[in-house]
Amino acid sequence: MEEHKDRWLNYLATITVLLALGATLSTLRVGSYSNRSILRQTQASNQWAYFQAKSIKGYLYELQKEKLEMDLKQIGVTAPQDVLRDYEKKIESYAKKLKTYEEEKAAIQQEARSLEGQRDIAVLHSQAFGVAVILLQLAILLSSIAALMKKKMVWRLALILGAVGAVYFANGFYLFF
Repeated sequence: MEEHKDRWLNYLATITVLLALGATLSTLRVGSYSNRSILRQTQASNQWAYFQAKSIKGYLYELQKEKLEMDLKQIGVTAPQDVLRDYEKKIESYAKKLKTYEEEKAAIQQEARSLEGQRDIAVLHSQAFGVAVILLQLAILLSSIAALMKKKMVWRLALILGAVGAVYFANGFYLFF
C-alpha cells in the first residue's frame, strides 16, 4: 500500500516540475510581450507627435498662403506684373507644400495606427500568459500541499488548474480566445 502511495507522489513530483517549467516560460513570455507593447506604444506616440508637428507646419503654410492671397487681392490691379507673378508662384509653392504635408500626415497616421494595433495584440498575448502564470503557480502550490498532506483530492484540483493554465499558455501563443 505504501508503495502505491509513493508511485502517485512520483507522478505528482514530475508534474509539479512540468508546471514550474510552464510557469517559468509563461513569465518570460509575459515580460517579452509587455516590453513589446510598451515599445509599440512609444513608437506610436512618436508617430502621433510627428503627425502633430506636420499638422502645425502645414497650418503655418496655410496661414501664410491665405495672407498672400489676401495681399494679392488688395494689390491685384496696381502692382507690376512681375510682383503679381511672384505672389502667384509663392502661393502655388505653399499649395504644393500643403498637399505634400497632407500626404505625409496620412502615411504617418497609418503607421501610428499600425503600431497601436501591434501594441494591442502584444497586450492580448501578455494577458493570456499572465493568466497562465497565475494558474500554473496555483497548481504548483496545490501540488505542494497535496504532497505534504498526501491528499490525492488536492492534487486532482492542482491538475485541473494546471490543465487550464496550460490552455492559457497555448492561448498566449495563438490567441484562440
